[in-house]
Amino acid sequence: MPYSDLILRDGEELVLDLHPHWWYFASAFLVAVGAFFLGLFIWTRHDLPGSDFFNIGAAVLILGSLVWLGERYIRWISTHFVLTTDRVIYRSGVVAKHGIEIPLQRINTIFFSQRIFERLLGLGDLKIESASETGAQVFADIRSPDKVQHDIYAQMEANENRGLEKLGDRIAPQGAAPAAPAAPTATDQIAELHRLHQAGAITDAEYEAKKAELLGRM
Repeated sequence: MPYSDLILRDGEELVLDLHPHWWYFASAFLVAVGAFFLGLFIWTRHDLPGSDFFNIGAAVLILGSLVWLGERYIRWISTHFVLTTDRVIYRSGVVAKHGIEIPLQRINTIFFSQRIFERLLGLGDLKIESASETGAQVFADIRSPDKVQHDIYAQMEANENRGLEKLGDRIAPQGAAPAAPAAPTATDQIAELHRLHQAGAITDAEYEAKKAELLGRM
């Protein structure tokens, strides 16, 4: 059951979508297998005293173990550890649900731990410390927790870089110096000189002298 893309925000991308390691329901599976073989042994021994009682008991034991196995499988398939480009998301449960979201920018430190047996199977626990009310969160039975730790740190760095780029884009237009006005051309100056002469602001001699100077620059 893939994690629904419907809860992703605009521009947010899915990086990891993990169910717990299969060891999550291994104990229930082993109990079911053991109950089946025990029941098979009892059903084939017709010489046991009170065989009807043992037969019923074996059937109840097998049924109970299968119910437990089914319940663990449903919990396993409905549990998601999700990493996106913005958040770490944990969801579990079908009827009664539990979930937590940790924005990447709030994460402080990530730890992983593996016992020897867990290391052989490729699972472990992941502990995420964040600047939130919930504080540290521990996620058990994570597949390849060292790789997940690396992926989270990589997304944290990428998220921080995107934030700096957006901040730079907002600051750049505000801090840009205004363009210097273009210097007036000789033609513009002659037109302005003519306007002043017509308005009587300068004499004929001044007008002719300045006009000759400007024409000499062209």
